[in-house]
Amino acid sequence: MQWRNTGGVLLLAGALLALSGPTGPTGADAATPRTPAATNAPPKDDGPDPIDFAVVVDQSASLADKDLALETEAAALLSQGEISERSRATVIGFGSSEKAGQSPVREVCPLTVADAAGRQRLSDCVPRLTRRDAASMGPGTDFPAAIRQAVSRLTEDGRKDTPKVVFLLTDGKLDVSDSPEYGTDKANRQANGEKRLAEELARARAASIQIWPLGFGGEIDRATLTAMAEGGHRGSCADLPEATPKMRVVDTAAEIDKALQETFAAARCARIAHGTVGKPPADLSVTIPPIATDGSLTVGKHDPKVRVTYYDPSGRKVPTQGEFDGSTFEVSGQDGPVEALRVKNPMPGRWRVHIEAPEGHRDREVAVRAIWQGRLRSEVTLDPASPRAGQEAVVEVRMQTRRGVVITDPKLLEGVTVSAVLTGTGFAPVTVRLTDDGRAPDRRAGDVRFSGRITVPATATGDLTLVTDMAAPGVTSDRRPLNTTRSEGTPAVTAGLAVDRVSVHPGDTVRGTLDITNNDSGPHTLRLALKDQAAGTDLKVSPATVTAEAGRKTRFDFTVTVGKGTPVGELGGLVEVLDTGAAGQALDTAFLDVRVEAPPTWWDTWRWAVIGGAAAVLLAGAVVGIRLAARSRRKDLTGVRLELLRDGQSLSTLTVRNGRSGGGEYLFTVEEARGAAPALRRARGASSAHRLRRTGAGELLLRPNGGREFSVRPGVPAGLDDFELIVGDGRRTGRGGQTGSGGSGGGGRSTRTDRTPGTGGWRARVPRRRTSASGDRDTGRDRSRTPDTDEGRREQPTTTSTWDPNF
Repeated sequence: MQWRNTGGVLLLAGALLALSGPTGPTGADAATPRTPAATNAPPKDDGPDPIDFAVVVDQSASLADKDLALETEAAALLSQGEISERSRATVIGFGSSEKAGQSPVREVCPLTVADAAGRQRLSDCVPRLTRRDAASMGPGTDFPAAIRQAVSRLTEDGRKDTPKVVFLLTDGKLDVSDSPEYGTDKANRQANGEKRLAEELARARAASIQIWPLGFGGEIDRATLTAMAEGGHRGSCADLPEATPKMRVVDTAAEIDKALQETFAAARCARIAHGTVGKPPADLSVTIPPIATDGSLTVGKHDPKVRVTYYDPSGRKVPTQGEFDGSTFEVSGQDGPVEALRVKNPMPGRWRVHIEAPEGHRDREVAVRAIWQGRLRSEVTLDPASPRAGQEAVVEVRMQTRRGVVITDPKLLEGVTVSAVLTGTGFAPVTVRLTDDGRAPDRRAGDVRFSGRITVPATATGDLTLVTDMAAPGVTSDRRPLNTTRSEGTPAVTAGLAVDRVSVHPGDTVRGTLDITNNDSGPHTLRLALKDQAAGTDLKVSPATVTAEAGRKTRFDFTVTVGKGTPVGELGGLVEVLDTGAAGQALDTAFLDVRVEAPPTWWDTWRWAVIGGAAAVLLAGAVVGIRLAARSRRKDLTGVRLELLRDGQSLSTLTVRNGRSGGGEYLFTVEEARGAAPALRRARGASSAHRLRRTGAGELLLRPNGGREFSVRPGVPAGLDDFELIVGDGRRTGRGGQTGSGGSGGGGRSTRTDRTPGTGGWRARVPRRRTSASGDRDTGRDRSRTPDTDEGRREQPTTTSTWDPNF
């Protein structure tokens, strides 16, 4: 009897555990790896390249006070939102000079370094733009004087290598008809003003200063604004059409802040993510993509009484100064109309911005945006590693962020151009374009590895240097050089590396092979090393050295051990083999294609023992029922939240209320009713619907209408035709864009492949009631993830959001 009772207890325990699933820490703490000191870290990164810029604001009499106030706030957005602490900014107001004692320009903020203290000084001085004094400035519009003042300030200290930009805001046209310095009568004054403007533009062009004019209202002289944009420097921060100066006109002053930030981002080779809008008290949100390495969250408060609190995608309040979990924070403008939180290494995903204000200060809408840039680290291989003069070599490059997130989603690098430049003694630089189109030597299209062939000139006589460069909207690369030597004749030693492409748990090992041919008359000692490891990874290669016997071909097996503290996600970095007898010459390199998954819980380890013990006592059918119940729960989609976005703006959300029905699948469509915003709707048997399901291992899979099924990473925006779709899974959240186990699961090794494997890519399109289509998307190479979200209720399409504790 006692034995039977013990068996019943075991069965009850097994049933409860099977229904509850794995236990352990949950929420933001469950998979939030702490970041130990970096191993074999790359060279210090000083962050985004700085720029020197002037914000030149029209203060002429044609502007109403409210429009001038909007101009002032727009100027504050630029000075507060700048992402580099090495940049400098000046703010200048302009009108005209029509009598003694007047000046056409007024410098309200001198050229100021945009570090923490400097941004606060800029926040304090920008509001002086709203103070107009007819005694000291005339009512006209003296463009030549405004350009001259800006150019003088930006060139006064000779910092020639820093890009220089002028942003000019105006509501009208050139008007110097009452300015005596331009002539004796009105007709001559206007003609002379136009000539003077052309001279000042030529001066700006000679000093390599860009001019980006922004006009608003119905009295704009578009031809003059175009001439100013085209008359300044035509170079740009990247080889991208949007980075070339151009004029822009908006209808009203109310649109200035948005338009000016977008213009600033284009000139800065950055991107803007538009967030939500609301009146305090409210919770606003904005999404930062995984590719971002530097950014500023700007909050247009209008009223300094508005107070702001910031929460990262894991729902944790972040500090306004200092470091927190791998990110560095710095706030400015808290006592001004515009506040900004500059973040280095931001956590990707949806940030929550909570706003509060006392009674009497809640009538103005507050908007949040993020200006960001991805400064990527390049990982480059050259095959052969030491080519001969006249020999063709294959260049391959992939990119990762400072956090070590390997970029595997081609949508993040949409519009990218990649090139490599080979330099050395005895020849002119050789440039080649690298592609990801699947044509040889590129191994797989859409795997975000760019390849090309480059031939070492026959006249090369010395060492070689290879530098890769990447240009995409909002993305720059570090242009780190790969230095190598030029081989002569038959190499004494050749080597080839191959590393398994696998998924592992922290503490597991990855296998690899090293094939060596020693053509020399004596033995060579080769050293295996790891390169470009991301911060937080803990990897060791064994054996560290091998000996290649003279005149023999030898194969060595080696392992890479993944330390127990290594965070989950795609491992970056390379394995390289060096000849210690040839001054450490690199013989070959190979990318690490390894995905680290969350370790199994005790339930994963002991569940069969528990269930087996129960099965020994009761009927085998009871055991089967327990397993089926557990599997059914793990497949349950209840609480999964779908969010549809366009340009970072939330359009619609839909929460799965009953995820156990429908045979384990959830069907949905996107409706686009005339005159209404696109909206997510549940579909019941619709032939044009998407199908979302969860595997027994907990992985989310999406099958778009007419497309192939692929894995969905919770919290990571996925490109869907004209939209982006975020799937939020309330079960688990993880650090650095990682969620719990998914994908292949387990630590078993896959079949060994060559060292540059890839996966087929395809894009999914959202079906709509009016039209439906399907396409392709990357099937599994993007391992970066953002923390999950779950509101537990269905929302209507909206451009604002209210925070839920479960979100």
